[in-house]
Amino acid sequence: MSANTDRYENAVSRYFEAWNAREPKTRTKAVAAAWAVGGGYTDPLADVVGHEQIAGVIAAAHEQFPGFAFRLTGAVEGHHDTARFSWELVSEVDGSAPVAGSDVITLAGDGRIRAVLGFLDRVPDGA
Repeated sequence: MSANTDRYENAVSRYFEAWNAREPKTRTKAVAAAWAVGGGYTDPLADVVGHEQIAGVIAAAHEQFPGFAFRLTGAVEGHHDTARFSWELVSEVDGSAPVAGSDVITLAGDGRIRAVLGFLDRVPDGA
């Protein structure tokens, strides 16, 4: 495995640690580890900048989908400072995955995320 592949996979691993952090203090630390200072997150439902706002979007997802966890589906692909991957939001009770998407991340020099462009591929009605 190349150093660049490790860089992309490490960034995505930290990304999922942040998205799956349920406790506020843990989430704050995970967001800071995953995103560069001034990093952003944009998807059809959110457009935020900074650790505090990103943590707020993650907290809102946990409020809307309690007992669910984000997981990677498929491989992480990357080149230069950009990587893409797909994910789904999975129920820890029954394994259902009502939400799925694909994200493109841009990395800063230190390997943390500078920007996320998220796409929602599957969303339940009323979400």
